[in-house]
Amino acid sequence: MTDAHAGAWRHALDEAVAAGDGMSADTVAAIATAPPAALDAALRELADAHGASALPVLVALGGSTHGDARRGARRALYRLAQRGITPPAAPPARPVVERGEDKAVRAWLSAIDGRGARASWILFEAGFGGLELCSLIFNDTTGIVEVAGGGITRKRLDAELTALRATQKLPWLETEPARALALVAEAVALHRALGTSPPAAFARWLRRFDVEVPPAPRPPADPDPALVALGQELLGEPETLGWSETAAELQASRGLWARRLLEMAVVFEATGRAPRAGLARAVAGALAAPDADVTAQPFGEALARRASESAGEA
Repeated sequence: MTDAHAGAWRHALDEAVAAGDGMSADTVAAIATAPPAALDAALRELADAHGASALPVLVALGGSTHGDARRGARRALYRLAQRGITPPAAPPARPVVERGEDKAVRAWLSAIDGRGARASWILFEAGFGGLELCSLIFNDTTGIVEVAGGGITRKRLDAELTALRATQKLPWLETEPARALALVAEAVALHRALGTSPPAAFARWLRRFDVEVPPAPRPPADPDPALVALGQELLGEPETLGWSETAAELQASRGLWARRLLEMAVVFEATGRAPRAGLARAVAGALAAPDADVTAQPFGEALARRASESAGEA
């Protein structure tokens, strides 16, 4: 390939990033002329350097018909998703929570496990006064993992909740329906970013999650150093006993772990552990700092040590 040809696709990529609003079909075609290895490296560098600003370009390439460009873009989107950066969900024509029929009336969420997975039940009012329960497991790196559910009576729901609370070792908390809907919609958006699809059984529920996803919660920009120094204490809570991560993976996905801690702060508050909630938010802020070195933070060091010990036992 001539220098002029290489310059053409790189120039098209630079212009698309600067424009910040996606790309025309001609621009996509120009970028797709790049050698696969060179394009994959360029897209990886693009994601690392520009973060969320690179999303319009990566989404456009990820949905193109050019195989190498599409695969490279989806790999870059996956790396961004590991940092907690995903494309926003398309705005709905009409929020589900405001409908009479199919209105979400109650919802429950579990805590988050060490791989970023959690469960949710969402109860909808169906036609003619009926109820439908959607049961989900979703993950913050892969999207929706499992889905089940269907019609249910109030008596059966009460019995199921009683049985669930009796058997679950970790908290199972009632939450605002809008919050649960938004979290699932975020998982749907993650599938779109990764170019994957939810399980086929989710198709019947999809329209009920056509809601606007609010901005992700932000960790504190100036966390209390005294709290950050106590970060390892978070790993002694019942919900976090299974958490572990290598230092390299934690460093690469600090934003993702910061979001998990912010979500766990809500769980801690709801279960009467306000000090632990404050500690979780402080550690989230420390992880999300632009120059953070997780190996120098007690939480990161303890999490990596646990991963190393688990690997040694295996």
